[in-house]
Amino acid sequence: MNLRTGVAGLAAVMLGGCAWIGPALSSDSRVIAFDTSAIDEDGLVGPPDGKRSVAYEYCVPKAPGPLDEVRRIDPTAEPMPGARGRIGCGSTQVLVLGSTVGPNWRERLDRLAALPYVRRIREVHFE
Repeated sequence: MNLRTGVAGLAAVMLGGCAWIGPALSSDSRVIAFDTSAIDEDGLVGPPDGKRSVAYEYCVPKAPGPLDEVRRIDPTAEPMPGARGRIGCGSTQVLVLGSTVGPNWRERLDRLAALPYVRRIREVHFE
């Protein structure tokens, strides 16, 4: 057991069922609200004959600075002006979609999670 897993497990015990703490492998599991443990080094999940990337969404302030910053971090970042997403972006925010595809997916996700204006990143299921 590593330190990160041990701390997360201890926190789950201390919370006593008050909140669910998933097995995210990110440096900030409070922001990344989905399980990243099944994602391989290329950013894909699923069986060998059906691999796919994981799509995610988050909100950023409606301003050029934050959008430019997330685009520099994540080339898969796609702003969706006017959309709220299931995450529920507010009127002063822009919904951004991204994907885990690519070898540096974990670094990108961790860097996004560390941004002060990104409060939550959740998985998207296109239904």
